[in-house]
Amino acid sequence: MNVKFISNGEVTDFLREHRVEFEATLLSEAVNVASKINDILQKGNIDLLKNAQTLIQRVVEQKESEVIAFAEQEGVAWAKHSLTLSFKLEWVQAIRRTLWKFIHRYIEEKGLSLAQEDFFEIEKKVNNNIDYFLNTFFLTYSHYKDELIKSQKKLVEHLSVPIIPVSPTVAVLPLIGNVDDYRIRIIEEKSLMGISKLMLQTLVIDLSGVTNMEQCVITKFEDILSGVSMMGCKPVLTGLRADLVRQMIKMGVTFHQYAETHGTLQQTLKKYLSLQEV
Repeated sequence: MNVKFISNGEVTDFLREHRVEFEATLLSEAVNVASKINDILQKGNIDLLKNAQTLIQRVVEQKESEVIAFAEQEGVAWAKHSLTLSFKLEWVQAIRRTLWKFIHRYIEEKGLSLAQEDFFEIEKKVNNNIDYFLNTFFLTYSHYKDELIKSQKKLVEHLSVPIIPVSPTVAVLPLIGNVDDYRIRIIEEKSLMGISKLMLQTLVIDLSGVTNMEQCVITKFEDILSGVSMMGCKPVLTGLRADLVRQMIKMGVTFHQYAETHGTLQQTLKKYLSLQEV
C-alpha cells in the first residue's frame, strides 16, 4: 500500500464529509475546552472548531510550512488575549486522538490493508506535523509574551521618569524607588531629550524618593550631570539623603563639579521661580 493516500485528498474529503461527527467526537475528547468554546470565541475571536478543521487539513495533506505558519498565527492570538495554555494543549491533543480515530475509520471503510512500514510512515508524518504545530505555537506564544513584558517594562520605566515643566525654562525630574543600571539609562535619555525638546535652562533632579542607588549607577549619574551641563542646562540636585551622601563620600564621588545642591525641592523651586519673576 502506498502511503500517498494520506496526501492525495481522499482522507481530507472523508473528514469533510464526516465533519459533524468529527466535531462531536472532538468535543467529547476535550471536555474542559468544550465548555469554554463560546468564551474563547467572544474573548479572542478564535473559532476553535473552525481552526481545528484548518489544522487537520494541513496535517493530513502534509503541508508542514502551512502548519508552522498557522501555529505562529495561533500563538500570537492566544498570547494577545491571554488565553489559558492548558486549554490549548488539551484541545490539540484531543484533535490528535480524534484524527487518528477517523483515519482508522477511513482505512476500515475503504477496506485498505496497510503494511507495517506504511502505517508507521503515516504515523510519523501525522504526529510530526501536530508536534510541529505544538512546538511552534508555544515558542511563538512565549516570544510574544516576552516582547510584551519588555515593552510594558519600558513604558513603565519611561512613565516613572517624568520631566515636569514648572516654568518656560525650569523643569523638575523627581526620581522614586530603586535606580539600577537599566533605569539610569532611561533617566539619561529622558533628561537629555527633555532639555532639547523643552529648551530648558535649569533641570531640578529630586532624589528624596530614591530608595537605593548602586555604586556603578552613582558613577553613571555623574556622567548624566556632565551631559546636562554640556547641553547648556544647569543641573540642580535636591533631596540627597544621608545614606546616599555617605556612600558617595566613601566612593570619593562629588557632584559639586557639575551640579548645585539644595536640601529640599521646595527651597529650590522658591529660589529659581522667584529669580524668573524679578
